Formats: sequence, C-alpha cells, structure tokens
Amino acid sequence: MRSNELLLDAFARIRDIVAATLDGVDGEALVRRPDGTGNSIAWLIWHLSRVEDVQVASAAGVEQVWTSQDFASRFKLPLPERDTGYGHSSDKVDSVQAPPELLLEYYDAVHSQTEEFVKTLGDQDLDRIVDTRWDPPVTLGVRLVSTIADCLQHAGQAAYAKGLGGL
Repeated sequence: MRSNELLLDAFARIRDIVAATLDGVDGEALVRRPDGTGNSIAWLIWHLSRVEDVQVASAAGVEQVWTSQDFASRFKLPLPERDTGYGHSSDKVDSVQAPPELLLEYYDAVHSQTEEFVKTLGDQDLDRIVDTRWDPPVTLGVRLVSTIADCLQHAGQAAYAKGLGGL
C-alpha cells in the first residue's frame, strides 16, 4: 500500500462517520448540546469540515471549498467568512445551525477536494515543509495526519452526541 492510499482510506473513514451521523438526524438533535454546554452535532460537523478544508486547501495551494463553492453564503452564519470554530464561545457554538443535507453537502465537497489532492501525492511529497511557524517545521505528512486525527475525534464526538438522543 502506498502512503497516499493509506491517507485516502483514513479520510474516507471521516466521511463515513459524518454521513452515518447525519443520516436520519432531525433539526432538534443537530443543535442539542450535550449537558447543555457541549458542542452540538451541527457545530462539530461544520467545524471538522472547516478544519479539513482549511488545512488541505492550504497544503494543496488551492482556495477553500467554503469560499470557492459559495458555502460561506449558503450557510448564512453570523460569523466571519474565514472562521473555523477555534475558540468559539457558547453563543458562537449556538449560532452554527444548518440542515443535515447542507452539512453533508459541504463535507462531501471538502472530502472530494481532499481526495483529488491526496491522489496526486507520492511518498516524497510527504516530507515537504508546509508550516515553518513550528519547531520542528511541519511536513505535509504530519499536517495531513494531524488533520485526520482532529477530524476523526470530532466525528466521533458528533456520533456520540447523536447516540445520546434526547438525554
């Protein structure tokens, strides 16, 4: 198995969890916050989509799907266009509301852009430095793995929140 095939498999797992979590979920469940203060399913799916979008677009040298495919205006969130959810207050978490179809459409578009980029990668590409603000500088391979880890964590949280039901 080549490195890019392994990465494609990992990103596909995120997509599977996102789709399964959004399948059959209603609007009330999407915005319900576990224990009243946890992140909602809508916020978690939106945030993980934004994280993957920002990180992969930057590494690939392309525009984010959020802006290039007009999702920013379609979501109509009361947030800055480049917001990804990092450091959100409780009020901002509450402000992220969207129907499951739009959340999945956005994630699928991000996933598609990710797949197209990762398919082009050879093993040597993973050593390319993509961020010099860290010591040691961050390679493309490390950036992709950290993106996968973050997105899988949030996808799992969303699936857990769905499983809580009305609790």
